[in-house]
Amino acid sequence: MKQAFCLVRRGLVLSSLACAVLLSVGVTVSAQAQPQWPSKPIRFVVPYPPGGPLDTIARVLAEKVKVSLGQPVIVENKPGAGGNIGVDLIAKAQPDGYTLVMGAVATHAINPWLFSKIPYDAVKDFAPVALVASVPNVLVLNKEFADKNNIRTMADLVAYAKANPGKLNYGSGGSGSAGHLAGELLGARAQVKIVHIPYQGAAPAKLALLSGQSDFMFDNLASAAPLIKEGKVVALAVTTAARSAMLPDVPTVEQAGIKPFDIGTWFGVFATAGTPAPVLAKLHTAYAQALLDPEISKRLVEMGSNAKPLSSAQFAEMVKQELDKYKDLVNLSGAQVN
Repeated sequence: MKQAFCLVRRGLVLSSLACAVLLSVGVTVSAQAQPQWPSKPIRFVVPYPPGGPLDTIARVLAEKVKVSLGQPVIVENKPGAGGNIGVDLIAKAQPDGYTLVMGAVATHAINPWLFSKIPYDAVKDFAPVALVASVPNVLVLNKEFADKNNIRTMADLVAYAKANPGKLNYGSGGSGSAGHLAGELLGARAQVKIVHIPYQGAAPAKLALLSGQSDFMFDNLASAAPLIKEGKVVALAVTTAARSAMLPDVPTVEQAGIKPFDIGTWFGVFATAGTPAPVLAKLHTAYAQALLDPEISKRLVEMGSNAKPLSSAQFAEMVKQELDKYKDLVNLSGAQVN
């Protein structure tokens, strides 16, 4: 029998058996040199100021996820430019899974069309990990205005707007915000003329509504729910295609005959594009399991979330669909940020 040989450095000739032994040792050493992921803390960026619902959920999630991943998950707030600054950090991060961001409908569906210049591509620069929440907005009226004009339904509001063109106004958290876009869509679908009043954020817009400076607004359900329950505002409709379990007696805008109308607030976890598939899979599992935790589930229900479990691929497809939808809505509004 002929003996097989292999060549190694310095011209040494070894048998195939010896080569196999050396190769197996090399593979073992190489495997040992590759640390188990994750081997260090994970940075979880929130592109908005601390204290809001998105920031709160991010911090609770971080506490749960660190248990399953075996490493700390450190939440950092990087607000600015409508969320663009914090999101751009992840777009340009190393694709190793150690830097994540809590992206939202604003950063991944609205801002790419709203800002004349944006430093990232909402699809190509990110790897969606997990959808965290999907929350309806709700159309709420100033109670005094509603009582004075006997407005109790969407049909009443549309009738008032048609009888008083240009007199009905609504506030929002700013030009190009979800509340602004919802108002523009309402005007277009119901064929009524309503006046937009932009404020520097949702909080001052809400104060303006309560004080009677504006007639109505589209507010986040989690934020509006306490005011609705206390009777300080009148809820007419939720903006998503389905009713909210949090307000089962409040119809959707579409149920009032204004179609199509489906606008909501959502947010989820994103990694940098190019992150290895096994790392993404591990991240998705960790966050998906955390979302099933009773404490987190309770918080999401209290926010009015009706998010369904999605795979990473399904979440990615959802982002693309939302991006296409909001292109038309931003164009309809005429809003632009330079």
